[in-house]
Amino acid sequence: MQDEKWQDIIERVQDDFEVLEHETRELEEGSGSVEYIVFNGPLGKMKLERISRPFILDKKVIGSNRIGSDTRVEYIFSDTEKTHAFNAYKWDDAQDDWVTIEAGSAFGV
Repeated sequence: MQDEKWQDIIERVQDDFEVLEHETRELEEGSGSVEYIVFNGPLGKMKLERISRPFILDKKVIGSNRIGSDTRVEYIFSDTEKTHAFNAYKWDDAQDDWVTIEAGSAFGV
């Protein structure tokens, strides 16, 4: 999802609904960030989140074929390009947790 489209969604939510939370936080080890907004929407309490991470340029598997040896994966990330994921959730009182909803049809993504 492009930055402009995400900002349009945030502005639309802020204009049309009661916003309960709006926050951006960094993921562990500098692997990206999560921006989310929680609001009272048409389905009750809802949460939209956008996860931004550096684009993976290459993946290297390091290890040997010997029994008991360690294997690890090293990723090479882009300094300029990012990937974005969009998720939408609805609060479920019965489960006392967020439940994923299909965002494409509800928000025009």
